[in-house]
Amino acid sequence: MSTRMITSGDVTLWSEGFGDPADPPMLLVAGGNLSAMSWPDEFVELLAARGHHVIRYDHRDTGRSSRVDFASRPYIFDELVLDAVAVLDGWEVAAAHVVGMSLGHTIGQLLALDHPGRLLSLTVMLGGALDVDFDAAIEHATAGRPSADGLPPPTQRFLDVIALMSQPVDGPEAELERRVEKWRLLNGADLPFDDEEFRRRELRAIAHAGTFQEPITHHLIAQPPVSRGAELAGVTVPTLAIQAVHDPAAPPPHARHVAELIPGARVRDMPGMGHALASAVHLPLAAAICEHTHQAAHQVITGGAPR
Repeated sequence: MSTRMITSGDVTLWSEGFGDPADPPMLLVAGGNLSAMSWPDEFVELLAARGHHVIRYDHRDTGRSSRVDFASRPYIFDELVLDAVAVLDGWEVAAAHVVGMSLGHTIGQLLALDHPGRLLSLTVMLGGALDVDFDAAIEHATAGRPSADGLPPPTQRFLDVIALMSQPVDGPEAELERRVEKWRLLNGADLPFDDEEFRRRELRAIAHAGTFQEPITHHLIAQPPVSRGAELAGVTVPTLAIQAVHDPAAPPPHARHVAELIPGARVRDMPGMGHALASAVHLPLAAAICEHTHQAAHQVITGGAPR
């Protein structure tokens, strides 16, 4: 493992590489308000063992990357996209296999639209297509109404997470337990939940960031215009949309909807998986991602169509 501090405009971004730098690069793009530590070491090592030089990084306002006073210096998704490009530049990577989850799901789609030459392939999970108004979907779910677009809104578990995280807590230990409970809700009811596993991960993320205070800045960023969803019809990057079957934020068939918008995109269901990277899904998830990246590489070599 090695680390690098990357400059992106007026911020610096902490990043870390795993595996052999001679292997095809893979960039992991984390979810909202999450640092690189949200990609568990064990999962990253599985990806590296399958033949990738894996790079993960802290979004701005998370981990060891720069903090921004959002009130005086607000930013938009386009700048988060440029952060991802800056990380590739900082590691001297011309193009990479990009894997995005949650907020990274949105960033991955925008990379495919605005910087397609920097992607060897795209894998997205735990999020919605660019034509989905997620804020409106939460409002509809809260009111008990169906979404205007016909796709399922976030479930009650996700609404419970919003309520949980809006409540004040007293002290570091209470904050830690609240974070563990958040992941219990996001994990879904199908897979067993290991409190200690997620407590260890949160303690690692806290130690990495140097604070118990959980970031919230990314909740303030305006979503990209839903009109950008129509542009996905022009994406040529080989794309895999992974559907976490028990995702409370973007339930089935959100992944299928993404795949229907991107020509040649494939869908892979991940049984039992919620909106969390529980250890039980590491092996099948790494296998699905690397099967896709290897097929994408074969496609480039042979000039064939995605399968």
